[in-house]
Amino acid sequence: MVEKITPMSDDFNQWYTDIIQQAQLADYSPVKGTMVIRPYGYSLWEGVQSYLDKRFKETGHENAYFPLFIPNSFIQKEAEHVEGFAPELATVTHAGGKELEEPLVVRPTSETIINHMFSKWIKSHRDLPMLINQWANVVRWEMRTRLFLRTSEFLWQEGHTAHKTAEEATVEARQMLDIYAEFAENVAGVSVLKGIKSANERFAGATTTYSIEAMMKDMKALQAGTSHELGQNFSKAFDIQFTDENNKLQYPYQTSWGVSTRLIGMIIMAHGDDKGLQLPPKLAPSQIVLIPITPKEEHKEPVMKIVNEINNEIGNQFRVKIDDRENLSPGFKFNEWELKGVPLRIEIGPKDIENGSVVFSRRDGVDGKFSVPISDISKKIHSVLDDIQISMLDSSKKYQEENTIHVSTKDELIEALNSKPGFVTCYWHENSDDENEIKELTKATLRCYLLDSTETDTSVNDSTKKGNLAIFSKAY
Repeated sequence: MVEKITPMSDDFNQWYTDIIQQAQLADYSPVKGTMVIRPYGYSLWEGVQSYLDKRFKETGHENAYFPLFIPNSFIQKEAEHVEGFAPELATVTHAGGKELEEPLVVRPTSETIINHMFSKWIKSHRDLPMLINQWANVVRWEMRTRLFLRTSEFLWQEGHTAHKTAEEATVEARQMLDIYAEFAENVAGVSVLKGIKSANERFAGATTTYSIEAMMKDMKALQAGTSHELGQNFSKAFDIQFTDENNKLQYPYQTSWGVSTRLIGMIIMAHGDDKGLQLPPKLAPSQIVLIPITPKEEHKEPVMKIVNEINNEIGNQFRVKIDDRENLSPGFKFNEWELKGVPLRIEIGPKDIENGSVVFSRRDGVDGKFSVPISDISKKIHSVLDDIQISMLDSSKKYQEENTIHVSTKDELIEALNSKPGFVTCYWHENSDDENEIKELTKATLRCYLLDSTETDTSVNDSTKKGNLAIFSKAY
């Protein structure tokens, strides 16, 4: 039975947890900080995988798999990398009843083990570019966890590439960021901003980190995906060298990039409401639910006949669920499928059959309930689902724009971040100490410098210097 969901306005964090558990997306594991992803939640992840895997392969990347266990000495090879991950490492010291000669780190990310293999595989310029992707689980021993957003173990993909030149690596890193943004907006229906991370927020071991940032309905930011230029840091640490066209030894330039199951958290928090999930049609496990309404026993056969005919007509075009469970009222079913975020509900009862029509109900609440002739169902479904997809992105963009303000001074920046949640933009000159001060005073961070903005203006943190357009926000 569907239980009451805490209103978003009362307690956003509890609302989020209620949605996940009531919609049967995930549950808590006996191991603190980890989660069990239930079938409905995993089907969302499969949708993410399906779309992105296709895009990766279209851009020349190949899937591989690397071990979960990494020698501790590998982690130590890249100093900045190990410093960045040290607090989160899980280490195996015993196995098979014996103490290991060398501790093994449980994969927090795979740069080190993959670069060890690259040092064996890359010998000539003909071996480049090397374009590898991995779908895997990783472990980062988080102290404060939240389902999908931050858990000690989570699912993700991580791309790792090697290139002849720095320019090629930059093109690669930007291309993958564009693919992530494309997924977020065109599939997940969430408006994102593309940017470059500050030195404080940069991935450990990277020369440049790019990210996509999304606004959730509590107006906090969520980093939804990252792409990194690694320069030659890892290739030098792992002695990856290739002979160029002039038969001279060179170190390749590298990238890494990834998204995780936190994308599911993004979809929940960007689209959900007090009724439950709202899922974009392109990603929803079930795009349509057919609900037969049979107030009397004699209605069951003729109604189900039409339901099955409709399913046969549209089942090859859309992901369809028939809810013909008995002893449950139509109202109960309506509430349950609204909770699970199915984009379109189609109701079929005896009066509808008499009229040669069915009733459409959009999860996003647009148009209310409306009748559609049975003969027009397939065509109408296409237009309705397309409209829902567009409407969800438009709504996300509008919400982001309405809750973004621009400031011109440091005092205004601090006041804005402390007075109201949302995005605050300003011109900022890179300075880690100033950035740390803002974080200490407001608990907000510099999310990124906007990639789409090339303009500079007087910096709010140093009036003698020009700054780039930056976004500050509290974040997950």
